Amino acid sequence: MLSKKRTVSELLAEWQFDEEMKHNITSMHTIEATPAHYADFPAEMHHSIKKALHARDIKQLYTHQRQAFDYAQQDKHFTAITPTASGKSYCYHLPVLQKILEDKSSRAIYLFPTKALAQDQKSDLNELIELMDEDILSYTYDGDTAPGIRQKIRKAGHIVMTNPDMLHSGILPHHTKWVSLFENLKYIVIDELHSYKGVFGSHVAHVIRRLQRICEFYGSNPIFICTSATIKNPKELAESLTNAQHELISKSGAPVGKKTFVFYNPPIIHPTFGVRRSAVLEVRDISRRLFETGIQTIIFAKSRVRVEMLVTYLKSLTTKKIADESIQGYRGGYLPSERREIEKGLRDGKIQMVISTNALELGVDIGQLQACIMTGYPGNIASAWQQAGRAGRRQDEALIVYVAQSTALDQYVVQHPSFMLGSSPEEARINPENMLILMEHLKCAAFELPFSKADSYGEYEVQELLAYLEEEGVLVKTSTKWHWMSERFPAHEISLRSAAQENVVIIDISTPSNTKVIGEMDTYSAMTLLHEEAIYIHQGTQFQVEKLDWDEKKAFVREVDVDYFTDANLAVELKVLSEDKSASFSGATVSYGDVSLLAIPTIFKKIKLHEKNENIGSGPINLPPMEMHTNATWLSFEVVEGWNDERLAEALEGAAQALGSFIPLFIHCDRTDVSVVPQVKATHNEKPTLFIYDSYPGGIGLSEKVYDIILSLVERTLKHVQLCPCPSGCPSCVGPQNSLTDSPKKDAIKLLQNLASELNK
Repeated sequence: MLSKKRTVSELLAEWQFDEEMKHNITSMHTIEATPAHYADFPAEMHHSIKKALHARDIKQLYTHQRQAFDYAQQDKHFTAITPTASGKSYCYHLPVLQKILEDKSSRAIYLFPTKALAQDQKSDLNELIELMDEDILSYTYDGDTAPGIRQKIRKAGHIVMTNPDMLHSGILPHHTKWVSLFENLKYIVIDELHSYKGVFGSHVAHVIRRLQRICEFYGSNPIFICTSATIKNPKELAESLTNAQHELISKSGAPVGKKTFVFYNPPIIHPTFGVRRSAVLEVRDISRRLFETGIQTIIFAKSRVRVEMLVTYLKSLTTKKIADESIQGYRGGYLPSERREIEKGLRDGKIQMVISTNALELGVDIGQLQACIMTGYPGNIASAWQQAGRAGRRQDEALIVYVAQSTALDQYVVQHPSFMLGSSPEEARINPENMLILMEHLKCAAFELPFSKADSYGEYEVQELLAYLEEEGVLVKTSTKWHWMSERFPAHEISLRSAAQENVVIIDISTPSNTKVIGEMDTYSAMTLLHEEAIYIHQGTQFQVEKLDWDEKKAFVREVDVDYFTDANLAVELKVLSEDKSASFSGATVSYGDVSLLAIPTIFKKIKLHEKNENIGSGPINLPPMEMHTNATWLSFEVVEGWNDERLAEALEGAAQALGSFIPLFIHCDRTDVSVVPQVKATHNEKPTLFIYDSYPGGIGLSEKVYDIILSLVERTLKHVQLCPCPSGCPSCVGPQNSLTDSPKKDAIKLLQNLASELNK
């Protein structure tokens, strides 16, 4: 039986006197509610739109919505950057509907980063159109769209909602079937702009350039409307993505409810090694408290495995009391129908607790949640605010609990709350100049429309590149143009979202007469999560991978009941390909350039579920390595006198662990965007070297920024490691240590001191 329902304020008051909670709460911070700022409806707004808004009890617009309408009426590209649940969709719905009502031939494309968002917005827009009582047709066009209505959408769809992947491979290569859309295209809406970063954003920038090229061919010149959550450089990102000048709307007129942030640090359970209790277990216990008090909660975890571990834990606590449906997991890899059902359950209150990866950071409508728990720092400030914004979406009081992990960055955040609450959000960086990406999309553009000998492509001069493609046999040159001549269909060979070209399909063979697909996973993740004997967890149910057919990209799994999960190791080999710039010091050299890395899955460990998470076994992984070319900054130096290779390797590993943790403080990126790998003897110079590389094929310019701030990074890292109270190294500084001596930490400090000293000369 559930405890008495409480409000967020009542629960917080109880926690102040709860012995178990108060010792681990390092601080609480309340952000007070702010009122709304309104503007009148524009005089030129169509009466049908006003009628629909009145039916929704909207008598005025928020100031940012009015500003958006005015910019659109002036034919200006613009970007609106406002918080979660601030009515951003009206920034594009209203101008688009206005234009269609003024001219029924007008068309618009809405781009969403995921199919789920497109489906969600379609429902909202169709309700608005019904209230207007006008004949306006809006459709989603994606891989799930029935073939029977595709032709109708091409000919008659006023508003086509799609995702970049479908635009890239399903619409642009077949533009001759979409003549009425491209001839009359007035608006291109790009929602969730902040999600277009890294390799995905770099690809999408080229998809947009191909779209603009086709629009120009058909005589249209559409206006771009971008909306985004808070990032540091929205105008710069929008202009890089669309190759157009944008106005910026950055002041929100929407009200914001009261939010209380609780910073929670798990207790130290092993003082010698500085090990804290697992953040996952702490989140489980806090979640149980919220569940029992009837507070609807979203829990964010940073990996699929952690989501499923929490679902397993929480369902085991509640199975005897209530139906399982009230606690659900949500992540990539679930089937679309399963995700829609979970979203609906959150909106109607049937689901009280959802455990999600960052898949629910984006603006899918999941109704009014009261609390959000973050299992560790999400990796960047923008994501932290997106996750926090999922609670209190209807201006009610909200509770956000940040539970720190043992990592250095998490410990820094829990000890310095102002970093998360007061810092500006990160930049979202893309690199459309990445030659691998540029060449792939140039092929697609040539397939879609021939290039003349005077043509450019976006802002790029491409005649030399076209000549290269002619030499490669994919283009043929006539007297005036370059034409596509290969039998291959180029768009199908390019994945916008990862280096891998295809996903691994997960097939449940528990019941031989009823085998079924239960999910999918990208190939890079599959190397460590779907190898043979791996435990794959789906909605709290455990499956063991019986067979991984790597060539066919199929993983066959069978339901099991075991008390462990698996975790795998990747070995990374690095080679320098070229050096673009370098700075030499008396005992150290800092360089930047191109590198090749080989990722090799080695062994997996079986780790016991629940309290202790101890290692109970291991086994080999037999999969081929994956190769990637990217950018890196590397730091080479002399061997410390008297150190053997083993001691040097231990110190390098500790320094690499610590440096990697603090890179996001300086270049404002996600922790996973940049990797740090040490080598005792680098292959290019046989010196101890720390490689800091972009975790994306071709690179996106992050490690180049590290080249410019390397001294500050080393000094900040050194200070943190020196101040850490552990005796010999722990997850909060140089990583967990097996040694009972204090030399691993001391040696990492000495190595960092030497580097700081050299770089200061």
